[in-house]
Amino acid sequence: MTILRIAPEQTWKIRHRVMWPDQPFDYVKITNDNEGLHLGYFVDGKLISVISGFFNEETKEAQFRKFATLQEFQSKGYGSQLLSHLIVELTSFGATRIWCNARVNATALYERFGMHKTNQTFTKLGIDYVVMEKLIW
Repeated sequence: MTILRIAPEQTWKIRHRVMWPDQPFDYVKITNDNEGLHLGYFVDGKLISVISGFFNEETKEAQFRKFATLQEFQSKGYGSQLLSHLIVELTSFGATRIWCNARVNATALYERFGMHKTNQTFTKLGIDYVVMEKLIW
């Protein structure tokens, strides 16, 4: 089991398969993917979980996006290890706020990492989201 920095292109298949399988493949690509920190979790050499972080030097805020773990590897702690690693990395860059657009049905996971729901909510393609954040002092 290894966590490595990966290229944006390496995230796309898992993003698509897990998050938006009914959308065109390009739907999972982010305009500024090349500016992000992309991490992958490998089990026996197979990429099974991905996450992408974007740090804003001016605001000292970081957003993570497109966090996805292959279904057969979910609920085994791999994604939690990956998110924990990313939070450490973003904090080392100087992030004072880490946030994400969380699917409402996944908020319990983020709460375990000290994230809190904000009052910002939205719906995208029939899925409800809430902005969650963690303030770092």
